Amino acid sequence: MKNPFKKGDTKEYSIVVSENDIAKFESGVVHNVYSTFALCRDAEWSGRLFVLEMKEEGEEGIGTGISIQHKSPAFVNDKVVFTATFEEIKESGEIINSFEARVGDRLIAQGTQGQRVLPKDKIDTIFDKLKT
Repeated sequence: MKNPFKKGDTKEYSIVVSENDIAKFESGVVHNVYSTFALCRDAEWSGRLFVLEMKEEGEEGIGTGISIQHKSPAFVNDKVVFTATFEEIKESGEIINSFEARVGDRLIAQGTQGQRVLPKDKIDTIFDKLKT
């Protein structure tokens, strides 16, 4: 793994909320707004933008955790802009990013996200050992 980043470097990712992103479960639609689980998916992607530049041939990123505080709704057709900020690489090799998600000036969510870059064969070995 290479690290071209320093604390405070940012990546930006945007998404337009679609019907596929609203809060719905098997029981039906809960709210016609951007769901927390879709927001989580997109927040993880915003942090992965760093990993894409850090991983080398034969390596892959794997998520280690995510924490989200969902502050305000976003509606279908709203453009949500994620700004991910590189925070640190821990001694364990875990890459930590913080993020904010906004519609215009309105804060939709904020939180932290972690990933680790490992050799693909090591990830495969871990997964294979856990399969029943």
